[in-house]
Amino acid sequence: MSLAPALRDAAFRWIADDPDTTTRDELQRVLASAMGGAPEALAELADRMAGPLTFGTAGLRGPVRAGPNGMNRAVVVRTTAGLASWLADRGDAGGLVFVGRDARHGSEDFARAAAGVLAAAGFTVKLLPRPLPTPILASLVRAHDAVAGVQITASHNPPADNGYKLYLRGGAQIVPPEDRQIEAAITRVPPAVSVPTSEDYRQVSEEDVDEYLRRVASLPRGTARDLRVALTPMHGVGGQTAVEALRRAGFTDVRVVREQAAPDPDFPTVAFPNPEEPGAADRLLALAAEVDADLAIALDPDADRCALGVKERDGSWRMLRGDETGVLLGSLVLSTTESPDPLVATTIVSSSLLRSIARARGARYAETLTGFKWLVRAGEGLVYAYEEALGHCVDPEHVNDKDGISAAVAACDLAATLKASGRNLLDALDQLAVEHGLHLTDQVSLRFTDLSRIGALMARLRQSPPEGFAFEDLLPEADVVRLTAEGVRVVVRPSGTEPKLKAYLEVVEPVASADDLAPARARGVERLAALRARVVELLS
Repeated sequence: MSLAPALRDAAFRWIADDPDTTTRDELQRVLASAMGGAPEALAELADRMAGPLTFGTAGLRGPVRAGPNGMNRAVVVRTTAGLASWLADRGDAGGLVFVGRDARHGSEDFARAAAGVLAAAGFTVKLLPRPLPTPILASLVRAHDAVAGVQITASHNPPADNGYKLYLRGGAQIVPPEDRQIEAAITRVPPAVSVPTSEDYRQVSEEDVDEYLRRVASLPRGTARDLRVALTPMHGVGGQTAVEALRRAGFTDVRVVREQAAPDPDFPTVAFPNPEEPGAADRLLALAAEVDADLAIALDPDADRCALGVKERDGSWRMLRGDETGVLLGSLVLSTTESPDPLVATTIVSSSLLRSIARARGARYAETLTGFKWLVRAGEGLVYAYEEALGHCVDPEHVNDKDGISAAVAACDLAATLKASGRNLLDALDQLAVEHGLHLTDQVSLRFTDLSRIGALMARLRQSPPEGFAFEDLLPEADVVRLTAEGVRVVVRPSGTEPKLKAYLEVVEPVASADDLAPARARGVERLAALRARVVELLS
C-alpha cells in the first residue's frame, strides 16, 4: 500500500498552515514515515487527516494530536474563528464571551488560543483564572448575559482526548441547526496561521468565581448537617471547588480520596475517568467504608456529573445508578420548590419513575431526547432535570446545564435530613417503590474501535425488530429505536460522546405494600436479568 498523492498533499498543506511548531513537527514525522511506506504510519496519517472534527452532543472532542481530526491549536483557532463569524452574523458582534478550561493535556494552550481569536475578532473576552469546573463557566455565561462561553474540556473521555464545549446566551449548550451552521462557518475560515489573534482579553475575577460558590452553598433547604462524606474528583478539577461548596453549605466532614484529589491529565488510577465505568469508583467506596461515611460522592473530571455511593443493608458499599440518584433529587426538589407550576424533565432513556412522582406531586413532566441541550429547553418553569448518565440540574435558574457540584450539595442536604430522622437514601428509594412501583434499570454498553459496526447494528435492528415488542423508530429526529412491552422498555442508540452503542433497559414491577417490596424486588431482578440477556444476544 502506498501513500495517495491527495493525502500527501493535504498533509503538506496542513503542516504549512499550522501555527504550532510542536504539532507541525509531529505531523511531519508521521508523514515522513508514511512516505517511507510504513503501514502503521499510512493508517495513522489517513486517520489524522480524516477530519474535521464535528460537533457532537456537547461540542468537539477528539485525541490531542496534530491534524484536522484531532484537538490541537490549529483546530481550536479555526473553530473559534468560525464561531466568531457566526456570532457576528447573528448580531452578537463585540459581545461578552467567557473562556474556561479543565486540566487536561493542551487545555491551557487551547483556552488561550480561543481567547486570542475572539479578542482579535472584537469580542470582550474574559478568561477563567485557572482550571475550573465546567458549571462555573456555564453559570458565568448566564449570570452576565454573555453571548457565548467556551470550555476546553473532554469531560469524562479517556486521557488522550480533549474537547471544545460551547454555550450560548442563557448558559445552555448549542442545538441543531446551530451546530451545522457553526461548522459551515468554520469551513470558510482561512488557514489557522492566517487567523488574527490578540492578547487583549481579561481574566475573570475571583469575586465572579466566588458568586457561584455563594449560590451553590445556599441550595440546602433542610437544617441537618451531621453527615460524613467521602468524595473523589477523579483526578479532575472539581475537588477543591466541591469541598469549598460543601463547607459553605455546612457540610464540613468531607474526606477526599487522596490519590485522586489533585488534577492529573494522565488519570493514573482509572482506566476511564467516568464514574459510570466499572471499577472507576472503587477507591471512593473503599474510603467510604474505611471512614464509615454516610454518603459517597464521585464527580467526573470537569465536575458537571455527580454519582452517589451508599452503604447497603449488609454493610457493603455500591454506587447508585443515575436513575436512582435522579429520582431522589427530583423528589427532593419537588418537595421544596416554591414554584407555583413546576416542571421536571428527563430523557427518553431514563427511568419512567420521575413521571409518576411528578404526577403525584401535581407537577408537570417532560421527556426529551438525550443530552442536556434538550433537557434545559423542556419548557417554562423547569425546576429540575436529569439524565441517567449522572447528569443533574438542581438549579436551572443559575446553571442551565448539568452541575455535579450543586447536585452534590443537594444530595448531602437530602442525606443529612434523612439521617436526622433515622433513615437513609435506600429507605427513601424503598418508599418511592412502594408508592409508585419498583422501577429497575440497567444498561448494555458496547464499545467499538470500528465505528461502522455501530451503524450496521442499528440498521440490522431496524430491518429485523425482535418479536414480542412494540417497535418505534425515532428517525429522522434521532438515531434511536424503542422497544416496549407490558412493564418493559428498551431504548437503543449510539453514544453521542464515545464510540459506543448503548441499550437502556427498564422493568416496572408492581408493589402491593411495604411487605411485598422484597418479593417484588426478587421478581423484578429476575425479569431484568432475563431482559438483559436477551438484549445482549440481540446486539451481539
